[in-house]
Amino acid sequence: MNKTLLAQTARAMVAPGKGLLAADESAGTCAKRFAAANIPDSEEMRRTYREMLFTTSTMKSTISGVILHDETLRQKHSNGTPFADYLNSIGVIPGIKVDAGTRELAAAPGELITDGLDGLQKRMKEYFALGARFAKWRSVITIGESIPTARCIWANAHAMARYAAICQEAGIVPIVEPEVLLDGEHSIDRCFDVTEATLRTLFAQLGDNHVWLEGTILKASMVISGKDAKNRASQAEVGARTVECLKRTVPAALPGVVFLSGGQSDIDSAAHLNEMNKLSGNPWPLTFSYSRALHFTALKVWKGKAENYKAAQAAFAHRCKMNSLASKGKWTAAAETA
Repeated sequence: MNKTLLAQTARAMVAPGKGLLAADESAGTCAKRFAAANIPDSEEMRRTYREMLFTTSTMKSTISGVILHDETLRQKHSNGTPFADYLNSIGVIPGIKVDAGTRELAAAPGELITDGLDGLQKRMKEYFALGARFAKWRSVITIGESIPTARCIWANAHAMARYAAICQEAGIVPIVEPEVLLDGEHSIDRCFDVTEATLRTLFAQLGDNHVWLEGTILKASMVISGKDAKNRASQAEVGARTVECLKRTVPAALPGVVFLSGGQSDIDSAAHLNEMNKLSGNPWPLTFSYSRALHFTALKVWKGKAENYKAAQAAFAHRCKMNSLASKGKWTAAAETA
């Protein structure tokens, strides 16, 4: 384990005022998003879309790293430069999504387990050679009647810890992402309890599997009311309860925490992150690792048309700036329309 490289990469991923761009949608997910914006789907169209994002001027000042899909890591800028090399040239760290998606957990109705451990050590060596310096693995925790079970939480945490150990062996910083889904009618209190149990189990498994915390990043979901809840918590309460949950469960040795937007609106995801960073005494940097909340507006503006390229970049640049402000506790609703 190259601890010097791991620590250097992890610290750079959560540099002040910067966050991660999640551009790791599979071809299938891209096809769905393109269809919603009436964009024809092809490998070249996906490459063009990613290049549009990566060449936006604000990337250098607001984005520390990009989570790529396997396809994108192997693609090139239109000038012939591999995307990993281009990102490095502008001071942005290339990363890679390595899990193989979710399937039903046996004998556990309504619960999921993430696949992808088979052959992962060999793939990690290849990804390092291709330029990736961090990786991401997502597990899914669903809140419902009688779920999640302790068995589901443990199974996902154990798989994630094994993945993280493999990453660090290869010189790659692992992002561990135990996503507690927004779907449902649950209260913020119920979300808090599930998130706390999930994070406690995860960090116990990371310890048992000899994962070095100083070279690990947590990608957390926010403690928030279910999207169908009758009484939704305020932005300030989401920020306060999320930080409270993290302080109960996340060791201070961790270099930083990044958040997923989890289907929140652009405004809510920025506002909630901002509320967290307005609080004093956080032992780790708290920043963003968004996908839709960063670039879905740009996709809708672009529509796959060359004449909309610059306008789409402007839309993406705006979201990058807003979330950069939120990562410093300096976002305001007025800034959204300034």
